[in-house]
Amino acid sequence: MASLDTTTPEIVPLAGSLGAELHGIDLARLDAAGFALIKRAWLAHKVLRFRGQRLDDDALAGFSERFGPLDKAPIKAAGRTYQPSRPEVTVISNIILDGQAIGGLGAGESIWHTDMSYNDIPPDASVLYSIEVPVGHGDTWFCDMEAVLDSLPPELRAQIEGRSCKHDSSRNSAGELRAGFRASYAPEDQPGAVHPLIRTHPETGRRALFLGRRRNAHVIGLPLAESQALLEALWQHVGTPATTWIQRWQEGDVIIWDNRCTMHRRDEFDPSLRRLMHRTQIQGSRPR
Repeated sequence: MASLDTTTPEIVPLAGSLGAELHGIDLARLDAAGFALIKRAWLAHKVLRFRGQRLDDDALAGFSERFGPLDKAPIKAAGRTYQPSRPEVTVISNIILDGQAIGGLGAGESIWHTDMSYNDIPPDASVLYSIEVPVGHGDTWFCDMEAVLDSLPPELRAQIEGRSCKHDSSRNSAGELRAGFRASYAPEDQPGAVHPLIRTHPETGRRALFLGRRRNAHVIGLPLAESQALLEALWQHVGTPATTWIQRWQEGDVIIWDNRCTMHRRDEFDPSLRRLMHRTQIQGSRPR
């Protein structure tokens, strides 16, 4: 396995069971043994960071698809993918060129969420590569949802065993209304997928709280007031210091997170500061 510094690859935990940094690995030149090490570390730590990487879109997609088939990038309003030469790669950026945004999500805050949980089959994982970042701005926070589930009081956990929740598909992680959707719906008409509140990881067998995102979520089978109260009680346990880790971005960072057992959010930042990242998503399976 090729390395950046010719040292033996090293796994450094960053926040207990959540987050680890792998030293001495060049993701553009990775053999089978190197990937096996990465996969084991990823399943153990849920979020991995690799610093000092230099990847073109082919190398980013090539690394990502070792975890499984990739989703296609979202379609822009003009009807084209963000990267026509690599339709699996999405541009995340606030940069404006010739009056047009070159990517998505801008510079605003992104609330706690699981990627695309409003779909029947959300992605298993996301890979994010920083090409240009304003150091100290736009940090990404991760939350260990296995640890959150374990932290719930027994009576609260008992209330969600066997229950499912509808995940709103009308708005994105920045709270913006998607094209073609109304600003409000009755709970029974809310668009989105229904998933168990506790999901079992298909590879590790560990269980995690699966909330997706807060806005317009509804616990199936409960009156609106009871659903809101239950979700409010659950969300009180998300993002506590004991269950979170913060990624403070540097150029050349690659992060991969397990979408099945983590949530994440992003700090807003000054829109005059340039931020450019490329992202891929690994196709998933139906939460159970």
